[in-house]
Amino acid sequence: MKALIYTGPHSLAYADVPEPVPAEGEVTVRVEAVGICGSDMHAYHGHDERRPAPFVLGHEAAGRIADGLRQGERVTINPLVTCGTCAFCLDGRSQLCRRRQVISMPPRPGAFAELVCIPERNVVAVPAGLEITQAALAEPVAVAWHAARLGIAALSRPLAASCAAVLGGGAIGLAAALVLGHFGAREVALAEPNMLRRETAARAGPLRPYAPGEAGEPEDSSVDLIVDAVGAKATREAASRLVKPGGVIVHVGLLPGADGLDIRRITLQEITLIGSYCYTPVDFLEALAALAAGHLGPLAWLAQRKLAEGWGAFQDLEAGTVAAAKIILRP
Repeated sequence: MKALIYTGPHSLAYADVPEPVPAEGEVTVRVEAVGICGSDMHAYHGHDERRPAPFVLGHEAAGRIADGLRQGERVTINPLVTCGTCAFCLDGRSQLCRRRQVISMPPRPGAFAELVCIPERNVVAVPAGLEITQAALAEPVAVAWHAARLGIAALSRPLAASCAAVLGGGAIGLAAALVLGHFGAREVALAEPNMLRRETAARAGPLRPYAPGEAGEPEDSSVDLIVDAVGAKATREAASRLVKPGGVIVHVGLLPGADGLDIRRITLQEITLIGSYCYTPVDFLEALAALAAGHLGPLAWLAQRKLAEGWGAFQDLEAGTVAAAKIILRP
């Protein structure tokens, strides 16, 4: 089968690889749509030792089951493979399972390929009427859904009376802004330095995009809930500065380090700082249902490329010339 293989920093190859063989309890999914995630970009830059070359990346996938009793069924994939028996799995927080595996990280090849194997319990039927490319958004939207849910639960006032800001206009940031709007936030601002992405965000739903440091940025100490979907020094600094006393910062970005957090202000102003990682199985199901019901808008913020053109898509993302918040590759 054909796959897009990460071969080293800034290098990908579209080549033949052996077809995967499902283990007991697994199904093979014929991939029809797979998104490029920020973690794929991180690996592409050679900054993720968990994803050594050569390896097949990609974990935001949807397609059709290729074998067994459910052959032909449209499904989207929850890429977190967990043990199912530890305390975290049993209390519904399987994303914290210490034995978790993720497709796109050894030993599980990813979905930048024509076929991928996954435990059957990890596939979820795609609701009728939801396009397969949109079903591939279930994974990043679930990340945003989980982050928003954690932040809302920590607020000291109703969300309907709260101002929210999301830092980063990629798929997870834009989805977080749309989710917060869906949940009833009074106002949602979205920080994004790329003008093309700001224009895309402005058409995505009831939110207010702005360029960091320019007109339209919320005033210091004015935001009840901030979701940092980047996790860089600059966004940590912005979150620490913009959040209200007693407010909430949800940190979902996965860039390394802790530079930029104003720990003294967080302490003196009793600001709640929450780490958010992936999603629970319930988050995943609820995010997929919201997508199918149209609660997150028209979803016109994705672009499609052929899997064979994947390297070019990575290069365009790196150059910042892509207006879409998400590029979906089609094998």
